[in-house]
Amino acid sequence: MALDVLELHHHAVRMPLAKVAEMGAFYGNVLGLDTDKGRWEIPGIAGYFLDMGNDCQIHLLGSDGPSPYSQGPGCDPVENHVALAVRDIAEAEAELRRQAVDYWKLDNVAAPELMQLFLRDPVGNLIELHQIGRCRCKRSDRLFADAKAAAGAAPAQTAPQD
Repeated sequence: MALDVLELHHHAVRMPLAKVAEMGAFYGNVLGLDTDKGRWEIPGIAGYFLDMGNDCQIHLLGSDGPSPYSQGPGCDPVENHVALAVRDIAEAEAELRRQAVDYWKLDNVAAPELMQLFLRDPVGNLIELHQIGRCRCKRSDRLFADAKAAAGAAPAQTAPQD
């Protein structure tokens, strides 16, 4: 059985820390992308979440060397990657195990209640899987999460520091 992938959520682009502000300005001023001002504070990872319409984002991730979340060579979530939303992350993980696909995971790093599974395709491209509705990639999901935070049901979110 294949994974139940629903949507493309973001494409992450890694850069040196010294280039984060320049890259944010380029994507905003040249490409006209809006910054998601509520980007979660991810300790040790500077950057921006940039909206691509209502349903997808580009994540600019700044880190020099392995990120604080690296689990070893080739297992760094701050590498360039594409993120796909699945209907049920626990079912996706069970299916990866069933198919004997190598993967690694992070819990509650990029956001509260967000499990991320990372795997590589046959030529080495990094793919992230996360459960639909648990991230900020879609404006509708973000509005729900921000309202929940304002009501005190979730941790406060902060904007990136330049």
